[in-house]
Amino acid sequence: MPEPPSLDAYDTRILAELQADARVSMAELGRRVHLSQPAVTERVRKLETAGVVSGYRATVNLAALGYGIRAIVRVARAEYARVVKQIQQTPEVINAFNVTGEDSWILEIAVIDVAHLDAVVTRFCLLAETSTSIILNAPREHQAMLPPRPEDVKPPIRKLTRA
Repeated sequence: MPEPPSLDAYDTRILAELQADARVSMAELGRRVHLSQPAVTERVRKLETAGVVSGYRATVNLAALGYGIRAIVRVARAEYARVVKQIQQTPEVINAFNVTGEDSWILEIAVIDVAHLDAVVTRFCLLAETSTSIILNAPREHQAMLPPRPEDVKPPIRKLTRA
């Protein structure tokens, strides 16, 4: 994994502002972080070039589009290529994660109703055992992420050994 770029306080503030509102103009962003428009534009370009900012997208209200249910689907061990193919063929899959542990996959899906949920989950049941949880609410989504600070990184708890 490449070494993360060195970010100063301005870069960190720019990241926070862009994550809060990616549509902010460079002039307004400069005002918010107390830099000139050319200076903030150059810093944003460097963050993009370094891969720190990898894209911009709209956050969509799924309920407003008619998706009444969001769910997490855990998929047990299955042939990787078959699961990837099914994910690609299933537009209801919002996020898909290949993970360690008892399950091999964790999928976030959006569906219209329970019948639609059953239809989508059935596609994955044909590949492996699944377990589904309906999301009731999401107290945190799209959390802004900033560079880790050394003072926030706690050392692991060490067991005391007796001599």
